[in-house]
Amino acid sequence: KTTNIYNNNTGSQNNISRRQFGKIDDDSGEIKFVFDKLFDDNSTQQEVYQSTTSPLITSVLEGFNATIFAYGATGCGKTYTVSGTPEAPGIIFQAMQELFDKIDSLNDTQTFEISLSFLEIYNERIRDLLNPETNSKRLIIREDDNQRTTVANLSHHYPKTVQDVIDLVIKGNINRTTSPTEANEVSSRSHSVLQVHIIQTNKTIDLTSHHKYATLSIIDLAGSERAASTKNRGKRLNEGANINRSLLALGNCINALCISDNTNEMMINGNHKRSYHIPYRDSKLTRLLKFSLGGNCKTVMIVCISPSSSHYDETLNTLKYANRAKEIKTKII
Repeated sequence: KTTNIYNNNTGSQNNISRRQFGKIDDDSGEIKFVFDKLFDDNSTQQEVYQSTTSPLITSVLEGFNATIFAYGATGCGKTYTVSGTPEAPGIIFQAMQELFDKIDSLNDTQTFEISLSFLEIYNERIRDLLNPETNSKRLIIREDDNQRTTVANLSHHYPKTVQDVIDLVIKGNINRTTSPTEANEVSSRSHSVLQVHIIQTNKTIDLTSHHKYATLSIIDLAGSERAASTKNRGKRLNEGANINRSLLALGNCINALCISDNTNEMMINGNHKRSYHIPYRDSKLTRLLKFSLGGNCKTVMIVCISPSSSHYDETLNTLKYANRAKEIKTKII
């Protein structure tokens, strides 16, 4: 059983109470965190989906980019939350069902083109989960003129129904790298990134044709881990080191974005503007997440923690990480 904490950085609501997050209570000595939503171990997959992801499906069809990503220590339920099981489908399958239901209801006035890609970052190499034969050296991260990040030579697929999407996701998950560790017998050893690209066109005949472009990204991060608790050796130890390195790079970007937001706010109020370096290039994960974290995107972070006292250190670090991430403000168009 895990506890999921939902953190939405798409706005700055609750600013007054947010200043109190992560503070030590003088009376009890407890460290207190407050987030947008808390799910305990009795919460259902449907409840998690409705509170975190469902609102973003409407936004995507309005032309906004959206990202949902799960973060937490290894074995805390990230992959279960994102993918789920046949009996308790996770965010991906519920999101695809709702997306296609809404598309069906708009078919009289809109034409839709849906494309899908699915990749993993394993040991700082990109693998195409839907075409694993592709040499990872050919999968190169690039930025276009609009500062959108793309992966060259990554396969794109064009599903027509929700079942087509589910079949592709199942195929990708089968190809994903997992290995047993002391902490988790089916530990994900990679970060997976599923992206659904949606292009809308009005069916009405006009001299000019207007298009809406939006991308929905669903990301299952590999779990942060300590070698002492996982007892990893050899190949598993190297995997863990690469996982932690990329998550550290992600944390550094989150910290820099928070500092940048605060600095820019102070400088603008003082009639001075200054840019702050965000180290996106420190890892492939942060390069791929660039537009989700600091660009034109509505982003939700689902933080998974264990209720066990033996995981106290990992839980505290995870909550601090999430506490920092929620201070980022994206610029949504």
